[in-house]
Amino acid sequence: MVSADAIRTAVGILGNVIALGLFLSPVPTFYRIWKKGSVEQFSPAPYLATLLNCMFWVVYGLPLVHPGSTLVLTINGSGSLIEFFYVFLFILYSEGPRRLRVLLILLAEIAFVAAVALSVIEAAPDYDRRTLIVGILCVFFGTMMYAAPLSVMRLVIQTKSVEYMPLFLSIASFFNGACWTTYALIRFDLFITIPNALGVLFAVAQLVLHATYHKSTRRQIEARRSKAELSLVEVVAMGETNETRKETQNGHHP
Repeated sequence: MVSADAIRTAVGILGNVIALGLFLSPVPTFYRIWKKGSVEQFSPAPYLATLLNCMFWVVYGLPLVHPGSTLVLTINGSGSLIEFFYVFLFILYSEGPRRLRVLLILLAEIAFVAAVALSVIEAAPDYDRRTLIVGILCVFFGTMMYAAPLSVMRLVIQTKSVEYMPLFLSIASFFNGACWTTYALIRFDLFITIPNALGVLFAVAQLVLHATYHKSTRRQIEARRSKAELSLVEVVAMGETNETRKETQNGHHP
């Protein structure tokens, strides 16, 4: 008979794979940013929130804080590196005050996590106290990570377009939250259960928005493309008209 711990480990490994997919899902978005040389209307909030969340879960998974959390440590360590790269690209392709704001938030996050980790390890006398303190912070910032797309969801409702809320990211968020909720319930861990269960709810809300505004998004993109093509035709036509006028003037005044 398969033990609960073995099942939990298997679910945790699956959670690592799904979470890695979640962390990598914005790659097409950042490829677009790199290609255009601009962050456009994309928000840095989800990536800053995810980075902060991952760094706190790394602290939670440390042997000095919560022993036996290797799977939590490995995936969040990987996630921290990936999200740091995304935030770096945001800083690189933002302009003016927005670039400075993102940079300052990044530095503040790193300093805050480092200060908390050192304080907890030095001040808390045992694993239970360390787990409790860091676990509460993980619940708070984990919930922030899943709630960060709320700003994007508001933009979706206002514009009736899901162009700036990638579908794959919403799907990956749903499966990631579901997997880690299962992992936490097998051998009950309240601190992992709460943010991931909330993550499932937020992801479902995003998927509902995708279903609602998918058609209107396509119409807006097609209308924008048609307008751009029409503008190009007008520019070409204007150029040809000017050229004809010059040739006519040259014919009258040799």
